[in-house]
Formats: sequence, C-alpha cells, structure tokens
Amino acid sequence: MTAPDDRLAELRNNLAAVRSRIDRGCAAAGRSGSEITLIAVTKFFPVTDVALLAELGVTDVGESRDQDASVKAVELAEHTSLGVRWHFIGRLQTNKARSVARYADLVHSVDRQSLADALADGARRAERAALDVLVQLSLDDTADTDDGDSGRGGEKADDLLRLADRIAGSDVLRLAGIMAIAPLHGDPDRAFSRLAEVAERLREHHPAAGIVSAGMSDDLEAALQHGATHVRIGTALLGRRTPQFR
Repeated sequence: MTAPDDRLAELRNNLAAVRSRIDRGCAAAGRSGSEITLIAVTKFFPVTDVALLAELGVTDVGESRDQDASVKAVELAEHTSLGVRWHFIGRLQTNKARSVARYADLVHSVDRQSLADALADGARRAERAALDVLVQLSLDDTADTDDGDSGRGGEKADDLLRLADRIAGSDVLRLAGIMAIAPLHGDPDRAFSRLAEVAERLREHHPAAGIVSAGMSDDLEAALQHGATHVRIGTALLGRRTPQFR
C-alpha cells in the first residue's frame, strides 16, 4: 500500500492547520485540545489516505457509505499496527446495519428504534460483545424557530431520550453519547447550543454517555464552544481534490 510523498506532505500540512483550529477553538471555550477526538472523514478518498493519516496519528476514521467503508475495513484489516477505529457517521438504512455492525467501532447515526434493533441483530450475528452507538438529534428546527426548546424541537429531544433509554437496556448495544449536524443554512452556534442542552439531559440519565459528536470543517469552532468531544473533519483535512476510490 503506497502513496505519493507529496500526498503525505499535503495531509501533514492540513492536519497541522486543523489541529491549530481545534486548539484555538478549545482555548476560546476554556477547554484543552487534548479532550477532542479528531475523526477524519475519508468518504470517496482512497484507502491509502486512511493509512497515511494513521501514520500521522489520526486513527479515528469516519465513513458514511457502507459499500466503501466495508471494503476499506477489509483492506486495512491486515495492517493491525495502524490501529484504525471505524466510525460510521452517515444516514444508515436498516438493510445495511448488519454489514456495518461487523466492522464499525462506533455508529454515530442511530435515530430510530428499527435501526437500533438491526444493529443489535448484526452485532449478535458477528458475535460481538458490544457495539458502541450514538443517538442522533435532528437540529433542523433550530434553523426556523425563535426558540429551540419549543414545538417540534422539544418533541424530537423527548423521542431521542426515549430511544436512548431503550438502547441502554440492550444486551449488545452500548449507549456512548449523542451526535448532531448543524442545519445547512442555520446558525451553528444556536444549533449546537441546543445540542448541548439535550446532551446534558442525556447524561443526567446515562452518565457514561459522554460523547458529543458535532462539528465539521465549516463549523468546528462553534461545536467546540458547546461541548463537542468528537469533530468530524473531511474537506479541511483531505482537501477538495478529485476523490478516488482506490
């Protein structure tokens, strides 16, 4: 598995810039950069990039398409020294859950009971002792309403917390925290403030569910301000070059 030296240099420079942003964002929030897990979103990029990032110390890798992630996981399985952890971060169909449950270390996007059930079934079939999952909160309401706690937003939070309670009772799924994506045309600061409120409610009932997965290339500072522990970075880290699959 080889890659051009200039790609390694490009990734190293991008990583330094992202790390600097994380450190500055944490400093502004009164936090330490060491608290943050950087997830490299490698969707549409080759497995050689995953290996290069691991060499640079980024071993948490996010994918949102099972058909790509499953192949990459197999290709890297023999390179156990890289220590890659696979995060499934995208919208997941129940018919793909069994495949994802074989290789994912953390599934970020559990937003309904049928998906939780399918992941649990997949984990059992794969004879896994446990599969870590995050419940996904929809923040779309924060883009349009005057009060994120009103109307549908409150209902969404209540639904999510009920889902979290059911997952916490699973024999094979392990509730690890919460995930959200800021609305495309909304205010990320406002959206992530809402996420922080719901994350606090989740921890009141499930203290071990401490992961807050939020923030991408364009809004990671706002996410860090509101308690994100895991940020999912694609473009700022891998660039906008023409993606390759192999």
